[in-house]
Amino acid sequence: MTFTQKDEDLLALLRLNAREPVASLARKLKLSRTTVQDRIKRLEEQGVIAGYAVKLASAVDKGGIRAYVTIAVEPRRQVDVGRALSKLPQIEALHTVAGKFDLVALARTATAEDMDRMLDGVGLIPGVTRTESAIILSTKVDRR
Repeated sequence: MTFTQKDEDLLALLRLNAREPVASLARKLKLSRTTVQDRIKRLEEQGVIAGYAVKLASAVDKGGIRAYVTIAVEPRRQVDVGRALSKLPQIEALHTVAGKFDLVALARTATAEDMDRMLDGVGLIPGVTRTESAIILSTKVDRR
């Protein structure tokens, strides 16, 4: 899939505000409204734009505890561990990474005690050799 610079610029604008009116996007991109609509439709059809989501204001989304959890996995067990982690409703995102850990999960629980129990459960998953967690105190920039 190849993108033009205008496609990249359009995607950057949509990342900032996916609800921005097409007319406003067109003005910023110096394109016609029809051209921008066609580009958005093409990007959706190609699966580049997979969907749109609601991003809650931090004042509304304050509940609970969030943490990044790094997870080391035994060789050849990553698929099984990933499958087990994906079944935990507290895991909002799971990424494979390069480095001393194999996976990084973003977890959310209602309380610190719930986070502690969830982390204990992660450590008991067959194939997990070590975990480390970092509680998120605040978010300074989020362009998702």
